[in-house]
Amino acid sequence: MNDLVIYGEDFDFSRLAQAFAGEFESDCTLAAEIVAADEGEIRRLNNELRSTDAVTDVLSFPSLDCVCGKKLLKAEHLADCDENGNLVIGCIAICIERAKEQAAEYGHSLERELHYLAAHGICHLLGYDHMTEEDKRVMRAKEEKVLSKIGITR
Repeated sequence: MNDLVIYGEDFDFSRLAQAFAGEFESDCTLAAEIVAADEGEIRRLNNELRSTDAVTDVLSFPSLDCVCGKKLLKAEHLADCDENGNLVIGCIAICIERAKEQAAEYGHSLERELHYLAAHGICHLLGYDHMTEEDKRVMRAKEEKVLSKIGITR
């Protein structure tokens, strides 16, 4: 199936959801929620959940563990399915203020920065990480591949 739906009233990431098609294996549609957070809220979440008292650009909250590169089977995660039968892989919070600052700092559009942060977060929900240089290389390649599918490049 390899479909992804993105829930959230703050952003329209439907093109990004389509770009993730074929980037994971699943026998059902996956779902993620993406919400906007202000600096105070993202700092609070970062402090409470990661013991880091600082504002950050994006936080990911995966619903599933140890899923990177594995086929996601609905039958193995029935408790994680939503009312539409989609397998919920988690939630992402994006700090709009930090996204604006970073877009200016990197010299690209806010749209590009928001899509990058969303792609980064979705990669985390799918089990990717950047703790080692090799993991970082693999994750960055996935992010750039997905973004290039919708014409958002550096």
